[in-house]
Amino acid sequence: MGLGVRWTLHGDGRTPAPGAVVRPDERLSWPRTAGLGAQHVVAMFGASFVAPVLMGLDPNLAIMMSGVATILFLLATRGRVPSYLGCSLSFVGVAAIIRAQGGGSAAVTGAIFVVGGALLLSGLVVQKFGARIIHAAMPPVVTGAVVMLIGFNLAPVTARTYWPQDQWTALLTMLFTGLAVVCLRGFWSRVAIFLGLVFGYAISWLFDRLFGKIHSVNGGPEAVDHWRLDLSGVSKADWIGLPSLHAPSFGWSAALVALPVVIALIAENAGHVKAVGEMTGDRLDDQLGTAISADGFATMLSTAVGGPANTTYSENIGVMAATRVYSTAAYWAAAGFALLFGVCPKFGAVVAAIPGGVLGGITVILYGMIGLLGAQIWVHNKVDLRNPLNLVPVAAGVIIGIGGVSLKISANFELSGIALGTIVVLSGYHVLRALAPAHLKTQEPLLDEGTSSYDPEAESAAGSAAAGEKGAG
Repeated sequence: MGLGVRWTLHGDGRTPAPGAVVRPDERLSWPRTAGLGAQHVVAMFGASFVAPVLMGLDPNLAIMMSGVATILFLLATRGRVPSYLGCSLSFVGVAAIIRAQGGGSAAVTGAIFVVGGALLLSGLVVQKFGARIIHAAMPPVVTGAVVMLIGFNLAPVTARTYWPQDQWTALLTMLFTGLAVVCLRGFWSRVAIFLGLVFGYAISWLFDRLFGKIHSVNGGPEAVDHWRLDLSGVSKADWIGLPSLHAPSFGWSAALVALPVVIALIAENAGHVKAVGEMTGDRLDDQLGTAISADGFATMLSTAVGGPANTTYSENIGVMAATRVYSTAAYWAAAGFALLFGVCPKFGAVVAAIPGGVLGGITVILYGMIGLLGAQIWVHNKVDLRNPLNLVPVAAGVIIGIGGVSLKISANFELSGIALGTIVVLSGYHVLRALAPAHLKTQEPLLDEGTSSYDPEAESAAGSAAAGEKGAG
């Protein structure tokens, strides 16, 4: 396939034949391919434009760089792994911690840049030694715990920052989003977060018309009178223009807070490659290292200009499963649409105007879903938490990560929250395993019968964001 930019026409170019799929090196007619690309963009929108808003970054730049990242990923994997790289929700908690410590957007992107570098190196290691190295270093008990504490660590952000801005809008948005996730089917269920945002927008506008301004906190410690939905910035924004760029800044403290997220990103990429391979019938184990490295490089490129991290999105896997179209041509089209959105400041102003109460209702579900994906990893891989080797490091690490326990190392440096919790889980598991009696070690093998393929399918959901980056999407 070369660089994966040549495709043969599938059948008549209209629809897949009964029981057939459109493979990555095939395509439908160009108008249909463009339509599928637009559908992929909508599928990733819910989590992908919420992520930069929650991290205090430019949504226009985030969407534009997601398009660039997708193109780089498709080129690196030579068109074998159809995937969209959207904005990762795994760093929302990291950004909140760094900003609470006095860091700005440059410090946030600098920390994520370091994680991108670690992800790139991890991919190169996997290319050299195979997927077995992931099993050995990060068994499911460790990966599940880290994903869980990353999600649940965000609970105070919702409770203290977003929900108090408008509790009734938050409650209604939460209820609507929950109903959309559960009750809707097919494509609509995969864009439930996006629908929740639209609903929250409408409710905020209606409440402003009915009740006038609300008296509550609005990004500051003191309650003030303000409109729930302030669209003044939208009217002032231009239709066409480049997003604002900024260089990252680097600090050890911020980098150590962010580094644990590399575990979640590796899990997301591994799960995505596994899921796509099963759907297309093409064993893609040899592409795992390349996919991880490409994601790391794309994240470094994005954060180098002020954007967020990128990761594979399980929402787009859902679109492929529903349409049976795995053509990478559709993802090139999606990347093109993302680049167009990125140069429309008015779009960014609409995103930036999302009311705090709406974000409160959305994040109650979204952050919880990210955390519970960790539990799903345990269930899928039959992790036995009755075994003290699993129970002790997980129990300690999760409480430290969720509760924000800190360990002061020096006057200017301390470990806390996600970073300290991850260190406790990862080091605690391996140290205890080395010291434990033999009968504890034999209750659950570390490797999956010595196989080299990375198996935990459930970890693909950790890119959503879904939930969404599973976000979790």
